[in-house]
Amino acid sequence: MKGQDIVILLKLISLQEQADLSHISDNVDAGEDPYSVRNLGATLGISKTEVSASINRSLASGLATKDRKFNRVKPNRRGLCDLLTSGLKFVFPAKLGAPQRGVPTAFAAPMLEGQLISAGEDVYVWPHALGKVRGVSVPPLFKSVPEAVESDEQLYAFLALIDAIRLGRQREANLASELLRKRLLK
Repeated sequence: MKGQDIVILLKLISLQEQADLSHISDNVDAGEDPYSVRNLGATLGISKTEVSASINRSLASGLATKDRKFNRVKPNRRGLCDLLTSGLKFVFPAKLGAPQRGVPTAFAAPMLEGQLISAGEDVYVWPHALGKVRGVSVPPLFKSVPEAVESDEQLYAFLALIDAIRLGRQREANLASELLRKRLLK
């Protein structure tokens, strides 16, 4: 598994939830299919080849299945949730960097404000040239994450919660895990 595999699976979940909220049929007749390799690559800043390889890894690991009805990849939410809440901080440990400008993550993310409280005073950011917040840098799971979350609030929330799990002490990590579990398994 690679970091971008997690990002792609969470993007697929975000797309499913956006379709559910807007009551759009999963059967896309007109326009670009948001679930296509091309569209996923374009919205996430990942090459089509890497998106395809990532999907194949997710299918092989059981973190995704093929939806035969719509002929698209469907994330295994329960399996993904177990991986994210129990094992991700060991597979992809957060390595803190120097202070710089970026996009707030973990406890500092806008959608988590007031829901999670860090014991420390540090603000964590994904490094980004156009970032408006200065804080301790945390490398994202994939380099294009700061750009990808600009237009997808649900993806942003998922990735910020993951960073809260990766960066938080036991209490904060448990709270973030519970919030992530509620979002993924609803």
